[in-house]
Amino acid sequence: MLGYLAFASMRGRINRRVFVAGLAATSWARAWAQSGSPAELRWKAELDAFAAADRQQLPAPGGVLFVGSSSVRMWTGLEYTFPEQSVVIRRGFGGSRLSDCADLVHRLVLPYRPRLVVLYAGENDLTEGAGPQDLLTHFVRFVQLVQTALPNTRIAYLSIKPSPSRLAHMMTMREANLLIQTHVLAHDDLDYIDVHTAMLDNDGRPRAELYVRDQLHLSAEGYGLWRQIVSAHLRP
Repeated sequence: MLGYLAFASMRGRINRRVFVAGLAATSWARAWAQSGSPAELRWKAELDAFAAADRQQLPAPGGVLFVGSSSVRMWTGLEYTFPEQSVVIRRGFGGSRLSDCADLVHRLVLPYRPRLVVLYAGENDLTEGAGPQDLLTHFVRFVQLVQTALPNTRIAYLSIKPSPSRLAHMMTMREANLLIQTHVLAHDDLDYIDVHTAMLDNDGRPRAELYVRDQLHLSAEGYGLWRQIVSAHLRP
């Protein structure tokens, strides 16, 4: 009985957080429509590069779009990693935050009309001082902005990876992952891809071989593990 009450209490807290996040997303959408997004100035060079690539050849609609920070940007050959997918698009920009991805939905997502968005972002937010609740707010905002314009598009969130160089943030990473996972599980059009757990050894420490020398970015073996895990979630 006590366990049930504790679980119900946790669900109540998360539902309240999601309600607040939804209000924030609605308010932000109104503000953006009036004033434009300052994130466009910060990431102008990257956005211009994406736009130039699109002018050369705009990917066909209905594909799988990977969006996020350097883990997406540095995934070399991502477009050809999943041969069973006819269209895979990579739009990663190093150093970006989940808040940036939400601010830039109109540039990063909407032009491609994907059937599935795979989002990896949030790690940089936490190291810059954001909290788990902030990440949930940004994620809900991202989802609402995408699905308001593209109601048939599914969204999958890649869990925050346990980077050895960021062990000081491990607890907040886990809490943020749990908040987002709990929200995702309540929605049929969302998915949660847990890469975090598989990147830990039997003692719960990050597996060093999955990272390059900086102990932050993924090695070829790390991306190989991601490919195995992610491929099961790219269903039509």
